[in-house]
Amino acid sequence: MKAWLYSSTEGGLEKNLFFSPDARAPGSPRGDQLLIQVISTSINPADYKAPAMSTVCGKVLIATTPASPGMDFCGRVIAVGSDPAARQFTPGQLVLGCLGMPRQFGTLGEFILASANNTAPLPLGVDPDAAATIGVAGRSSYQSIVPYISTPDSRVFINGGSGGCGVYGIQIAKLLGCHVTVTCSTRNVQFCRDLGADEVIDYTAQDVLEVLKSQGQVFDHVVDHIGSPEGLYQECHSFLKPGKVFVQVGASSMLTFAHRLIRPSLLGGGKRKYVALLMKSHNDEFVQIANWIREGKIRVEFDAVYEFEDTVRAFERLRSGRTRGKIVIHVTSPDSEAA
Repeated sequence: MKAWLYSSTEGGLEKNLFFSPDARAPGSPRGDQLLIQVISTSINPADYKAPAMSTVCGKVLIATTPASPGMDFCGRVIAVGSDPAARQFTPGQLVLGCLGMPRQFGTLGEFILASANNTAPLPLGVDPDAAATIGVAGRSSYQSIVPYISTPDSRVFINGGSGGCGVYGIQIAKLLGCHVTVTCSTRNVQFCRDLGADEVIDYTAQDVLEVLKSQGQVFDHVVDHIGSPEGLYQECHSFLKPGKVFVQVGASSMLTFAHRLIRPSLLGGGKRKYVALLMKSHNDEFVQIANWIREGKIRVEFDAVYEFEDTVRAFERLRSGRTRGKIVIHVTSPDSEAA
């Protein structure tokens, strides 16, 4: 099969990717597995951060190299495993999903093995490119917001409104009837407003922490996609209501997670509950988000769409930190058939 592979991440994943027209394909599906031919994939920061972790962590995540990066997918079922969950799918069926974590056979290879528990049928009328963005960005936004909102007038603060997760987060929070405040750079202020944000803090022109603290304890929920500015969690009791939760979806490094989790409040740690999001497998979330897209209630924003041969450029764009929405890569044609 054709695939983009890496054996090292020294100097950055994108500098180590190489194309193989005849890479080893995954084997036949077993148990709850589905063999899927990938049509489109979207890439996420985790796709280059996870392989670049320390040697010990990297070996835990990806035991065998060369490996293909990528977790999100929309594709076509080729074969199914023996478990009842897998038997709910049929060869030729279009599906969307997520691998859940980095694998040796990632979605930047033509074929993948995916768990039926992380896969859902593609609803009619949903474009494969749009469906491919749901796995990480759509579901992390859903899981970081929906379980924590109990009333439609809740006030939500999303740190990082213009990236892949932020774009979904704004729209999901608005669907729940929330008042939404976000951060972004100057060039993305109107973009976030157009998505539905009620208030936008321009972090290039304003001190985010000071703006938030000046409003008092008005927020019912906080979602942090960025991991900065320094002190955001430690000071969140100044703007997040008592008993409410600070959810960390993305951070600049694993040290940010560790620091926030273990530093006690007596030493300047946060005085609100801190949750580091670990995504769970819920097929119904794929279907719900895809149906919102089909109904026009959520619009997918593409920063760029690349052909398979331009995968390195796609990762360079992602690493720039200037993306607005999602980056999608075409792996195979929607009309192609597996050999």
